[in-house]
Amino acid sequence: MKDEPGEVWVAGQLAATLLTIDPARLGGMHLRARVGPARTAFLDALPPDLAAAPRIAPGIADETLYGGTDIAASLAAGRKITADGVLARGGALTLTSAERTGPGLAARLALALDAGAVGPLLILDEGTEDERAPERLIERAAFACDLDGLRPETMAEIALSSAERDAARARLCDVTLPDDALTTLVSTAAALGIDSLRAPLFATAAARAHAALSGRNSVTSDDLEIAVSLVFAHRATRLPSEEPDEETSDPPPDPETTDDGDSDPAEGDTIPQEMLIEAVRAMLPAGLLAQRRARKANAPSGAGQGARRRGAQRGRPLPARPGTPSATARIDVVATLRAAAPWQGLRRAADPDRPGLIIRKSDLRLRRFQDRSERLVIFCVDASGSAAMARLAEAKGAVELMLAEAYSRRDRVALVTFRGEGAEVSLPPTRSLVQAKRRLAGLPGGGGTPLAAGLRAVHALAERARRAGQSPALALLTDGRANVALPGGSGRAQAMADAEAMAGHLRACGLDGVVIDTGARPRPELETLAGRMDLGYLALPRADAAAMKRGVDAALGV
Repeated sequence: MKDEPGEVWVAGQLAATLLTIDPARLGGMHLRARVGPARTAFLDALPPDLAAAPRIAPGIADETLYGGTDIAASLAAGRKITADGVLARGGALTLTSAERTGPGLAARLALALDAGAVGPLLILDEGTEDERAPERLIERAAFACDLDGLRPETMAEIALSSAERDAARARLCDVTLPDDALTTLVSTAAALGIDSLRAPLFATAAARAHAALSGRNSVTSDDLEIAVSLVFAHRATRLPSEEPDEETSDPPPDPETTDDGDSDPAEGDTIPQEMLIEAVRAMLPAGLLAQRRARKANAPSGAGQGARRRGAQRGRPLPARPGTPSATARIDVVATLRAAAPWQGLRRAADPDRPGLIIRKSDLRLRRFQDRSERLVIFCVDASGSAAMARLAEAKGAVELMLAEAYSRRDRVALVTFRGEGAEVSLPPTRSLVQAKRRLAGLPGGGGTPLAAGLRAVHALAERARRAGQSPALALLTDGRANVALPGGSGRAQAMADAEAMAGHLRACGLDGVVIDTGARPRPELETLAGRMDLGYLALPRADAAAMKRGVDAALGV
C-alpha cells in the first residue's frame, strides 16, 4: 500500500470492515507486521467479528484442525473421546506466524477457503524481507496491509458502529453492478500484470461491499476506485507505459467515444480504465514493482552432508520428547510406559476402581528420528575463452575428487558448462565415478561467456534437486567476464545485468556454495555477484583440482 502511514492505516481498517460485510467472497486479509505497538493497535481496532476470531498456529495438528479421537483425553478417561475440529466450527480464523506455515497446512486451509468452510482468514505474517506467508493463502485473501514503520499514536480510526455494518450486510444483496464493470476490472488487472482471475472477482465484491457500506444500491466509479486500490495495488507487477507498446493487446480507449464523466457508471456507461489504473498508481511507492518482480523467499538449506530433517518415520533415532500425538508425530510406546510407571502407585490410590495402567497426557512421549537429505554439488564451469581448457581440466579433477568421497557423504555431483551462446548440463547428477570420467572426457571449450545462461541452467537443476528432496549446492568457476546476454546477443553491460538478475533467482533457492574467481586478477564484479547469491567468494587464479575441492569443502562446511 501507499507510503504515507495514514493512508496505509485507514486503507487497512477499511479493508477489514469490508471483509466483515462480505466475508464469503473476500476471503481474508494478509497483515504483514512484526509484533509491536502498531500491530497491537491495528488488531484492537478490528471489527468484533475479526477481533474475536480463534487463532491457530502453523504447528496445529490435523486432529485439532479436522477433529477426531483425542488420544490424550481418551487415555486419561479410559474411553474413546472425540472432539470437533477448528474447520468444523467454521467462521473467521486468525493464522499466527503465517511465514512458518508449511505447504500441508497451507493446502488444507486453501481447500477450506475454496469450499466456504471457514472465512474470513486473517493471515498474520511476521516474516522478514526474505520470509513470507504461503502464496496459495495470500492469493485467496482479497486484501493486504503492511504496517512496517507505522506509529499507532498518530493514526485515526474509522468509527463505524455494529448497526452500520449490519445494515450494510442487509443491503449487500440489493447492490447492482454496471454491465461493463467486470470487463473493465479484468482488463485493468491484465494491464497491471495480474494473472489471477481471483483479483477481478475480489474487486467486484469489494466494490459492492463499499457501495452497501455507503448506503448505495448501485456501484459507482468511486466504489470501483477504492476496490482496485485495495485489491490490485498489492498484486500489481507492472504499470502500463505512458506511450503505446507494440506488445499491448488492448488499444487505448478512443477519446471521441469515451464518456465525459458526467453520467453515472451505474447506468451502463463505460468506466474509464485509466481512472482505475491511476487509483492503483497512487497506492504504489516508488520502486515497489521492481521489488515484487524480484521477490524471493529463502528456502532452508543444509551444510556438510546435507540438510538435517527430523520426523517420525526414518533415520537415526533421537531421544523421545513429551508432546501431543498427530499425523506426523507418533507415540513412543516404551518411553510413554517408562514415564507413566513411577506414578502408578499414587494414581491407583487416587482412583482404585480404574483397571489397568493409568496414563496421563503428561506421560506421552513421541518418537523422533533425524535423517540427512542427499546433497547435490553443482559445478558450474566457464568453458569460454583461451583459458577454457585449463579451467575444464581442473574442474574435471575436482569433480572426480568429490565423487571419490560421494558414497561416504551421500553426495551427488553435477557439472554445468557454459560457452558460446548458451549452457548445458555436461554431467547429470551422479555418484558414479566411471560414468563421470566417460562424460567428462573431451568436453569442448572456447567462444563467448554466457554467464547468465549458466546460472539459469544451475537454477533449473537446483529446483529439480530440491523437489526430489535433495540439498543443492553450487561451485561456480569463472573469471566473471560475461559478454553474452540471455537472448543471445552480445554486450558486456546487458550480459552482466542478466547475470545479476539470475543471481537473484539463485539466492531465492537458498543454495550453499562458493564462487571461485579463476581470473588472473580478482574482479570486484564477481565478488558482488557472489554476494547477490549469498555465496562465499574465493580468488584462485592458479587453482588446481585439489585447491578447488578444498575451497568447495570449506564453503559447504565439510
